Amino acid sequence: MKMGVRQFYGYLGEVFDDNVGIICPLNVEHLPAIWSFCESGEYTLALRQIDQKVNVTAATLTKVPFDLAHWQAVAAEKYPNGLPEPHSDDPTQWLFQGDIATSADPLQVAVARLLGYRWPEQPNEDPVVDPHVDDDGIVCLPGVKSEPPAAERLTDLLRAVGHKTEVDLAVWLRDKFFEEHCKRFQQRPFIWHIWDGRKDGFAALVNYHKLTHKALENLTYSYLGDWIAAQKKSDAVGADLRLAAAQTLQEKLKLILAGEKPYDIFVRWKPLREQAIGWHPDLNDGVRMNIRPFMKAEILRKSPNIKWTKDRGKEPEREKDDYPWFWPGGTFTGDRVNDLHLTNAEKQAARTEADK
Repeated sequence: MKMGVRQFYGYLGEVFDDNVGIICPLNVEHLPAIWSFCESGEYTLALRQIDQKVNVTAATLTKVPFDLAHWQAVAAEKYPNGLPEPHSDDPTQWLFQGDIATSADPLQVAVARLLGYRWPEQPNEDPVVDPHVDDDGIVCLPGVKSEPPAAERLTDLLRAVGHKTEVDLAVWLRDKFFEEHCKRFQQRPFIWHIWDGRKDGFAALVNYHKLTHKALENLTYSYLGDWIAAQKKSDAVGADLRLAAAQTLQEKLKLILAGEKPYDIFVRWKPLREQAIGWHPDLNDGVRMNIRPFMKAEILRKSPNIKWTKDRGKEPEREKDDYPWFWPGGTFTGDRVNDLHLTNAEKQAARTEADK
């Protein structure tokens, strides 16, 4: 970083902004020595002797005197087998490999692994965790469809990987997991906690990346349907209230499946003919776009801090018939609007016209 506290990271070719400076050795064999120099703190001290400004220029970064022989000796002692491969125990980072026990947030990682989420660098097979992974990415908090409750399944997974916790997992999953999940992953949750609004009612954790139209139907009619049937048969105290709450949730899920406004998916950069009809999300559009129907239905345990206000900047001029939202009142503005609702009839008409 060229501004403020100097932090050093291995550069893997990513795009970076002007606050980052790249030190690239002409001879790759010198990299361990340069790395040892930078991480020691002596590089930063030497840099400050040259330039005391908060923000130094890229040219200044390579003006620091460097004793190659000395730092080669340091590197040889510290890294006799060469620099270690890039690694991160932070589940928000690309390099994270999905390991539960060594992660910075083992409970969050364990829930994600239980639901079948995979990190890009995660090994293809894990004989310890794989037997506990849910097949369809839907894990209900209460036991339904002959499946154990979520807390029991999470306990078994944590025991398998050797992680001990004093947390009451049933309470944590019910009351705290989703809020912590949103904070951990910068308000872009990929494990959704869907519930009927009652702490003693129906709730399910869902892997958003597996939540296809068929999976949502399965949640709506099979998992939730099983819970509804159980409440109808039950004579326990509160069964009638649980039944009513579950039926209300089921009706909201049906509305999301159908996708009529305001439970529709809207993606401003796609033409009208490509807008989803019903719950058919494109994961490439991102959580912000696809989570909107669930937030509108108010069936998430906690509302993530996601807004659909107008984004900064302007769009290039686009065809009015394809992108009518950029043409309010018949005049092109290019405003990057996001909180727009479209009917299925409008989308279908655009598809029909495109097929002619």
